[in-house]
Amino acid sequence: MDQIDRNYEIFKQELINLMINRLEYGNTLIEKELTVGAFDFIAKPIIKAFYKYWQNNDAKEGTMTQINTILNCGKILVTNGNNSEEHFNEIVEKNFLDYLKGDQVYRQCSNKHKNFPALRDIVKKTFITQIKEAILLLQVKENIVDYGSLVRAAFKNKEEAYGTLVKQLDFTDQCLKIVEKDLSILKLPTGKKLLMKTLRKGFEQTRIDFIDNLNNIYN
Repeated sequence: MDQIDRNYEIFKQELINLMINRLEYGNTLIEKELTVGAFDFIAKPIIKAFYKYWQNNDAKEGTMTQINTILNCGKILVTNGNNSEEHFNEIVEKNFLDYLKGDQVYRQCSNKHKNFPALRDIVKKTFITQIKEAILLLQVKENIVDYGSLVRAAFKNKEEAYGTLVKQLDFTDQCLKIVEKDLSILKLPTGKKLLMKTLRKGFEQTRIDFIDNLNNIYN
């Protein structure tokens, strides 16, 4: 296995672990909210069934699609040898629809809603940022053994790594705010407020976990 493939597998496993942890935490939040919230006996099983279906199907399938798309785009750009901005933009445009179709914004929000174009633009910015991060990680040549050493080799210091991380967190925050402002964009038949409350709490915990993880990597 060459260095690019090695880095690819390490980064992919880290992204998969993050996905699993987020979904498990989201499930805990949903259970908690359904227990303490003012939901009638009809709404509770509907909301719970929807979240379980979403978690086991849309969320996992969509996130895996995004993970593979990001890594494959990064690998193409690293191995191709063409570092031009034109080539980068070409790869982005060619693969963005696949990435978008895996995104929960696309899957759970109406693309006919007036706020959807704004969401789509933010998702594309996120995609671009993630490809750039993948390129940095995939092209590491040093001897590394895990994700922590991969990050330290790719980014000179914690501040540089933090800058990339903050961009992605900010984009996610922007998407959540757009949906929170007008829940009618969601295609869900019920439980919209609960879902957004759960996603917001999950995001805030993800922010904390990411920063803590970064601190541990550079400790």
